Amino acid sequence: MEHLNGLYVLLWLRPRLFGKFGRRKRHKRMIWSRTFRGPFSSLTMSAPQSLPSFSDTNDFDNASRGLVGALKPCVIKNSAGRVVWNNDDYDFMQNSECPVTADPKLWRQGQLCSKQGLFKVTEGIYQVRGFDLSNVTFVEGSQGIVVIDPLTSVECAAAALKLYRSHCGDRQVKALIYSHSHADHFGGARGILPADSDPAIPIIAPAGFMEEATSENIYLGDAMRRRAAFMYGIPLPRAPDGQIGCGLGMAVSTGIASLIPPNVTIYETGETRVIDGVRIEFQMVPGTEAPAEMNFFFPDHNALLIAECATHCLHNIITLRGALVRDAKAWAGYLDETLVLYGDRSDVLLASHHWPTWGKKQLKTFIEEQRDLYAYLHDQTIRMMNLGMTGTEIAEKITLPPSLESAWHGRGYYGSISHNVKGIYQRYMGWFDGDPVHLWEYPTAELGQRYVDCMGGIDSTIQKAAEYVEAKDLRFAATLLGHAVAAQPMHGAARFALASGFEKLGYGCENATWRNFYLTGAMDLRSARTPGPKAQPPNEVSPTLSTEQLLTLLSVRLDGLRAAKKSFIIDLRLTDEKKWLRLILKNGVLTVRKTTENNGFSDDVAGLTMTLRKEDFVAILNGKASVSGEPVGDVEIMAQLVALTRPPKKAAGSL
Repeated sequence: MEHLNGLYVLLWLRPRLFGKFGRRKRHKRMIWSRTFRGPFSSLTMSAPQSLPSFSDTNDFDNASRGLVGALKPCVIKNSAGRVVWNNDDYDFMQNSECPVTADPKLWRQGQLCSKQGLFKVTEGIYQVRGFDLSNVTFVEGSQGIVVIDPLTSVECAAAALKLYRSHCGDRQVKALIYSHSHADHFGGARGILPADSDPAIPIIAPAGFMEEATSENIYLGDAMRRRAAFMYGIPLPRAPDGQIGCGLGMAVSTGIASLIPPNVTIYETGETRVIDGVRIEFQMVPGTEAPAEMNFFFPDHNALLIAECATHCLHNIITLRGALVRDAKAWAGYLDETLVLYGDRSDVLLASHHWPTWGKKQLKTFIEEQRDLYAYLHDQTIRMMNLGMTGTEIAEKITLPPSLESAWHGRGYYGSISHNVKGIYQRYMGWFDGDPVHLWEYPTAELGQRYVDCMGGIDSTIQKAAEYVEAKDLRFAATLLGHAVAAQPMHGAARFALASGFEKLGYGCENATWRNFYLTGAMDLRSARTPGPKAQPPNEVSPTLSTEQLLTLLSVRLDGLRAAKKSFIIDLRLTDEKKWLRLILKNGVLTVRKTTENNGFSDDVAGLTMTLRKEDFVAILNGKASVSGEPVGDVEIMAQLVALTRPPKKAAGSL
């Protein structure tokens, strides 16, 4: 009977949800969607005050300037023949008008970001763009090249280097530089410097790089991985009604990731290095877009590479995939320092995303406006917080000044004003908005069940949501339907209605990551799976982690209540690192102590003592080896510890 009722509601709801807004009449559907500013620009409910002009084609001129040659077809495969990058998937965007299934400003951004090839920035400096989410930069020296930010994957970095060499000669790599600690700026390192490369080649990075590069995803890597699939629209088709980019670039490549540890560290602004005749002056900008980040100035080229501190869109203060909240005030402060140090000395500004800006006046204006964008959001959020407003209220109210709102590079294609404002609020005030009502709310499923009960049942909830759709209030319709799906996750009519609402919201988004979340959510609801980002088995423990990071990861993967039933001690002697470690499991917590072999541990006797290399310990944790050698004590203890860091196996027939 439930299935029959669901079918009846589905048939009843279809013309009401779609009707004149139906799939065959998308143009009419989008007229109101674009006037409803939800995830667009400054997210006020009034009409936009200032919008950039589509007659301004300067970005298109700059994005095409200096093209030396493109890769045709722009399809990159791994050694097994699997495609890890296909920029040709976005050919439908070039030289075509924006469809009704996309915001025109986001469509324009996709047209710009999908331009690919080798570009000459200025004499001796080249970039390959459109081979990944990020750019790789080649700076020519007296004999070879300095390579900056080798993309996300080995295959794409190797393809970029090959394209450069095919046009500019077979120059050898004299140095590799990482601008900051995000994977799309170091993951392709082995595509530039294979394993048999000279170990003396300088690999340069800012202070704190290795810790930050390996730690961001240690604690929450699995959770971030699930959200990233939604944020980047990974399962969506590349199509006018699907994924049309990420705002910062088109997508993230899916090849092999690598990391070569740096052997040269930059600590202070003003430090200078000369590599193969190339003079580089560094500016340290920690705590901006990444915890460890630096910019570069090339005095002999009058060129400034600004890493990811100023891009052709509003960046994230907090990302939808999850990360620590960034410091918008510090970000603005460092941009002002950049302007003072290098503004009058630079003729071109380039970055590790998007296209360059040429001309002293133009690049100074660009940096100034980017500086003021982050400072304005920070300062006005704080001001409105002190007036008693919550993060959600501020996000609805705040509006950029016309000078910033009308700048193409100030638009929210990647970071939105809405979620950035909430991130700034979170940085200072935490999750609680000060209303006691929100101190102890029910979890999503239980809250949904109660809302549906108050609405008179799930069919009534769906019907009421349809009325809000007719009233052009998609946001509240989605809220009601979200409660319905939370209450009955597999209810067909509720899922269909919510998917349709998500689709409409996604088509109207100026922000690419919001669009991807909405459209991936709609795809999820139309499948047979329980909606939302899915739990996945934990990734294998990486041998590139330090021993301390490895054991921290082990502790946060521990199932506390299951582990609370156990109590034991394991002593580890890591022969290759000359480290003696004690692992204490008690009260559902894994505690790690360090000592030296001479001092040992004077208290309780370990239940198991193992002497082995770090790589052997990693293999045990990954289930690829068992305890071997000459362990002292009960080897079953180690198996118990590994089992407690993995989800328990479900009994046959269980959900």
